[in-house]
Amino acid sequence: MDNGIFEAAQRLAAQVTQWRREIHRNAELSFEEHWTSALIRRVLDQYDIPYEEVAGTGVLARIDGRTADARHPVVLRADMDALPIAEATGLPFACTNGAMHACGHDMHTAALLGALVLLNERRERFEGTVLGLFQPGEELWPGGASLVLKEGVFDGMEPRAFVGGHVSPELEVGRIGVRSGTFMASTDEIHIVVHGQGGHGALPHLLKDPVLAASAMIVAMQQIVSRNNYAFTPSVLSFGRVIADGATNIIPDKVEIEGTFRTMDEEWRTQAHRRIREVAEHTAAAYGCTAEVDLLVGYPCVLNNERLTAVARDVIGETFGEGAFADIPRRMTAEDFGSYSVRYPSVFFRWGVECETPLHNAAFVADERAIPYGVAMLAAMALKISDPRA
Repeated sequence: MDNGIFEAAQRLAAQVTQWRREIHRNAELSFEEHWTSALIRRVLDQYDIPYEEVAGTGVLARIDGRTADARHPVVLRADMDALPIAEATGLPFACTNGAMHACGHDMHTAALLGALVLLNERRERFEGTVLGLFQPGEELWPGGASLVLKEGVFDGMEPRAFVGGHVSPELEVGRIGVRSGTFMASTDEIHIVVHGQGGHGALPHLLKDPVLAASAMIVAMQQIVSRNNYAFTPSVLSFGRVIADGATNIIPDKVEIEGTFRTMDEEWRTQAHRRIREVAEHTAAAYGCTAEVDLLVGYPCVLNNERLTAVARDVIGETFGEGAFADIPRRMTAEDFGSYSVRYPSVFFRWGVECETPLHNAAFVADERAIPYGVAMLAAMALKISDPRA
């Protein structure tokens, strides 16, 4: 373990901050991260770090220690994509193209670049191989992680660990949290089209009203969680988009409903999918309508390996001091990092960027003082896990 890794990260902070600002200013949506990918490759070339392109716009960098071990690498992962949000931060490096790094992926990408620079300088201080995965498309189904795995990037390997992190506006700068076990929820998309027979709002007795059916459907579905789910299994069923394109006196022929289902239990997840379909179809039928239900199975839960979680907690104390550790709760938000965690030993941490505005908000501003913490945490985890004594 390199006890000077945080100090080295602080010395590199100005350069990493510059990369972060460039990425932020040029935010790109999921699977369109061409400029971001080019910047990553340019930086890796500058430091003579070899890489290959993966999953379209993704980049996989490689650093070998004293003795290479490509079969059992430590994989550090960062996501690259932004959100379709018009930025309202007023920052001098704000993005003006209609996209925004409102989830902090610019911080993640820059921190991984910084960590790879530090590890490259320390090649003679650790054993094995470290891979740096810059992954596209975390924000958009089916998720870039699934594409990376579909390409077989890690086939034939038995990674020692996958390590990922995410900025947290709820935590102060200098605090880093990790939790063992099921840490983040699975997520699925729900798309329903209710078909009826529209017409004049003054003559509802002649129609089959899909607006009324859709309204009853949304209310009825809230009982799926409250009356079908075991009370101690975290679950969320929410609907955020309802399109009934009629008018004050026009009932439309169809209504579109979109929502999300999240949970932390795979068996219940499958049961809930069946109940969503049943409630939608039967409620629609009760109002003389029909329902088309499309359930897009999304990301699995993020599972933090018990041993690696303990390693992460040790790293936090050794690198930043015991006061840096934050005891954080489970989250119903989702991450396609879960696709790695269900296959390989993995750990996912959250690092504080201290902002009153939440993620996915046009006014979200990450505190750049947090950058060396993200850099050092990733680098220190790679060094610790690569240590044969760990």
